[in-house]
Amino acid sequence: MDGTGTLYQRQVDALATVFDIRCLAIPPDDCTDWSGLAEQAVALISDAQGNRPLYLCGESFGACLALQIVTRASQLADYLVLINSATAFHRQNWGSWASSITRWLPTSAYSLSTYGLWPLLAALHRIDAPERRSLLTAMQSVTHRSAAWRLSLLADEALAQLPLETIQQPVLLLAAAADRLLPSVPEAERLARRLPHAQLRVLPHSGHACLLERDINLFNILQKEQWLPALVGSSQRGCTVGAALHAVSPTPAALVNKWGKGSAPDGHGRMTTQLRPACLAW
Repeated sequence: MDGTGTLYQRQVDALATVFDIRCLAIPPDDCTDWSGLAEQAVALISDAQGNRPLYLCGESFGACLALQIVTRASQLADYLVLINSATAFHRQNWGSWASSITRWLPTSAYSLSTYGLWPLLAALHRIDAPERRSLLTAMQSVTHRSAAWRLSLLADEALAQLPLETIQQPVLLLAAAADRLLPSVPEAERLARRLPHAQLRVLPHSGHACLLERDINLFNILQKEQWLPALVGSSQRGCTVGAALHAVSPTPAALVNKWGKGSAPDGHGRMTTQLRPACLAW
């Protein structure tokens, strides 16, 4: 939900061997609705994708946005990876009042509250110190006004009305069994029943922010599930849309590349990369 695109750096080195990694970065004070975020993402991804297969990956809030994107632009993505989808948020008893409380918290109290949420968001004993600090920094980077707005988006029951049965892309659902924030495994099972071409992989010891954990390797998971480009029948290798440190334009969202091989800053401070034949959007 932080929108920084910095919380999967542990995964980058392995993924970059087959993917050009890009990410949708959302400014910390942004209050765009689902429709606006999805429309911007579709435009940004379309510009970056070219005529190449696209892997669309979303974690938690990002998984909800990925579903918004693919139900609006059904031909945009070729594969969909959803990690601990927050689509169950609106069914939680505390979901409806979380955004209201956050909205009225003083800034100092909001900053302190992130320390209380920290152990709920992650299995901290499975995460090394640098990643723990990155998680806390990302949590505190979002203004409390924007955090309240994004929580209200998750609490919107319109998420439950998405026509998931119309999604024809293969979908890989990753769910953490030790998630203390949301019921990720039951929610993944529910999504798997509604999505026509879904497969589910349970991470038995992981918390909500599982990609920060030292024992979780997304590349290996994709390989074991035969989801890497060479293993899904494609003769092309992959490119990833999914990694940014910040928004770099005055528009509400930006899609930038930070870690792809051969990357270099362009004249506007963005990172450009020699594009690989397929894409993964994060």
